Amino acid sequence: MSETLQATDVAVSDADLLHETAVAVRAAGAALRERFGEVVRYETREELMRALAANDDTALDILRPRLTRLRPDAGWVEDELDGGALPPGEWWVVDPAEGNVNHLHALPEWAVTATLVRENQPVLTAVHLPLTGETYTALTGAGARLDGRPLHVSRTADLGLGIVATSQARPDEDEEVVRRVGSSITAMLFDALVVRTAVPATLHLLNVAAGRVDAFWQFAGARADLLPGALLVTEAGGRISDAEGRPWTPRSESFLAAAPGVHAEAVATLSR
Repeated sequence: MSETLQATDVAVSDADLLHETAVAVRAAGAALRERFGEVVRYETREELMRALAANDDTALDILRPRLTRLRPDAGWVEDELDGGALPPGEWWVVDPAEGNVNHLHALPEWAVTATLVRENQPVLTAVHLPLTGETYTALTGAGARLDGRPLHVSRTADLGLGIVATSQARPDEDEEVVRRVGSSITAMLFDALVVRTAVPATLHLLNVAAGRVDAFWQFAGARADLLPGALLVTEAGGRISDAEGRPWTPRSESFLAAAPGVHAEAVATLSR
């Protein structure tokens, strides 16, 4: 299919686009895997930013031309840390190295993600984990899958028996947000069985979609952090809202993804 799919073919389905998007993230992931293994040393913020950019550029050199051929009229989100609503139309929201800092530190928690957003709604997403070879995909109305196998969120109905997770949105977060993150972790330590705290957000959300983790929350956050996982969790049967239980949009100041059986309890905990 990769050789024959034409970007100008109006009959191309979203399912075909998802297949090609998955091919693209796997190719970008293979390039990043070749760069992985040794801890990258840096002594200044400038050196850190150059190292992060080198990984991003390696993946983007593969992703941008492939995804642009698929949807030449779609916009492209340049900064994976951007948040808020997008202008009308179609947009590619891509994180070329989700968990980039982990990659630099020779830690395994990183991925490549690409999500097609149409009129501010995620339509399809592909998330590839190069070190395991796993590819998670979701298509609106057609379910979420891991390498073709359907995903389902957990059936846990008691937050006290559940594993929950959170992540920081960005290193230089506002002090008020940082304090809110800290207090929410404390609250969850009282109410949940286990609390996991790490970056990146997407990998926690994969675990929610797969039923391994019962809830994930985050304050603030970027589109590229949350849109892939939001679609995966929704299509796997989970619930998405803000931390107060209101409908989530990219403009929201908080995010919660949970199995239906613990969503209300998680909202109560985070709203205290």
